Amino acid sequence: MTPGNELLFLALGGSGEIGMNVNLYGCQGKWVMVDCGITFADPAYPGIDLILPDLSFIEERSDDLLGIVLTHGHEDHIGALPYLAADLGVPLYATPFTAGLIRGKLEEEGVSDQVKLHVIEREHGQFHLGPFGFEYVPLAHSIPEGNALLIETPHGNIFHTGDWKLDEEPLLGTPSTAAELEAIGDKGVLALVCDSTNVFNEDASGSEAAVREGLDAVISEATGRVLVTTFASNAARLATLGEVARDTGRQLCVAGRSLDRILKVAKSVGYLRDFPEPIDFDAAMKLPHREVMIVATGGQGEARAALGRIAFDQHPLKLDEGDLVVFSSKQIPGNEVAIGRIQNALAAKNIRMITDRQAHVHVSGHPGRPELALMYKWIRPEIILPVHGERRHMAEQARFAEEQGVPKSIVQENGTVVRLAPNGPVVIGNERAGRLVVDGDVILPADGATINERRRIAAYGQISVAVALGKGGRVQDTAVRLQGIPVEEDKDDFIADACDAAEDAAGKGGADEEKLREAIRLAVRRKAVEWTGKKPVVDVMILRV
Repeated sequence: MTPGNELLFLALGGSGEIGMNVNLYGCQGKWVMVDCGITFADPAYPGIDLILPDLSFIEERSDDLLGIVLTHGHEDHIGALPYLAADLGVPLYATPFTAGLIRGKLEEEGVSDQVKLHVIEREHGQFHLGPFGFEYVPLAHSIPEGNALLIETPHGNIFHTGDWKLDEEPLLGTPSTAAELEAIGDKGVLALVCDSTNVFNEDASGSEAAVREGLDAVISEATGRVLVTTFASNAARLATLGEVARDTGRQLCVAGRSLDRILKVAKSVGYLRDFPEPIDFDAAMKLPHREVMIVATGGQGEARAALGRIAFDQHPLKLDEGDLVVFSSKQIPGNEVAIGRIQNALAAKNIRMITDRQAHVHVSGHPGRPELALMYKWIRPEIILPVHGERRHMAEQARFAEEQGVPKSIVQENGTVVRLAPNGPVVIGNERAGRLVVDGDVILPADGATINERRRIAAYGQISVAVALGKGGRVQDTAVRLQGIPVEEDKDDFIADACDAAEDAAGKGGADEEKLREAIRLAVRRKAVEWTGKKPVVDVMILRV
């Protein structure tokens, strides 16, 4: 599909899910991409940590792709760049802090010399790509330099919000004012492409300044060590925690590579200059408990992050009975079991815990309904196109926007091609929008043979059968090895039975080796079903001696 004299929108990620945001705009034969993020794997992907968007659609049209424009530096917006940007072969555009994070990722992956990265002014920086004009419009979020994009096209203006909230007292950056947003609306906005994450929240997200007060109250009462866990990328929260450490007379210790990286990049572009100089792990453990505050990664239950390692005594930092852990972040749906595992380990040590359910220790970086209503009022779009949410979030935002007077709406999903103009919005087609997985150093289809085989092995176990055949096809020897087959107490008996089944099948002979291998495979699997009720993966190797 090539866009003609029209304006197209196509999401390849982030619509129908929260995470892995990739959005394409097409006009006059050319495309631009906004964001290129990852999502994190769940148990449905055994052995996998990272999931990438399948960009086959635009890879096949890479000659027509003009560039990738990044709204901000969260992983679900920039995390796929180290794996995919070099192959796309187009320049990247980002404001200084986001560019610093991207540069570090490209260097780690060894592709920094293959990707051109343009740094744009952090406030209202402007540039053009073919028929598209871009202006960064600062909005508050939970990371420095959260930006909307005002995209000028021959068919009208698009206001693409990225992730955002309203905050009258932000700690980092200067968001656009109501007057500035109204001025954008005065220019005329064809479509508002808008974050849907918190559309069901009846209240506004709240200010970062109020979190400082809540953390001060909680931590000032603590008599032991305090550990606060938050999203590493939430540099505004890091600034808050630096102030809280001063307010409560505690030395600050930072635990987690991603926190170190965020602090380094933030300071390099002028943020967090007043952040207290952190003490090292040894110094933290020698100080009186009352004088220490640890900031750690791992609040979403990540097993190898700092909090998880501390909880299971696998880290130089230790917590004791009476110490306090504050979860200054929202529990992401799907992480409940992993977080619960760590919280149970902490509870077993009689360590106190406080979450956002017990005290005001977190505010969201996404807009609730009051904030959405104000954005509609200021921008006054003809069309609302919800993104960044599950289907229920996007459908609700479309309904809510219509209630607030937005004339038109469309609820799309990954792969849906939407014509915004002329005579839009209307669905005009569907394209592939799949997933890829990062498996070690290899990128594979998420629904391909490797992952499907791994799922089967994880669910049913695996049996390896080796049969040695002599002259005339006589069975000389048979060996069976098991992985994940539930015959623990009867393992030797089962193996003997499986060997007999394999030998019986092999003894029936046959010149066609593939048919012989299949007969042995089915015979051993039938035996496994008799013993366990499960149908394991059975691999057969035939040796002729």
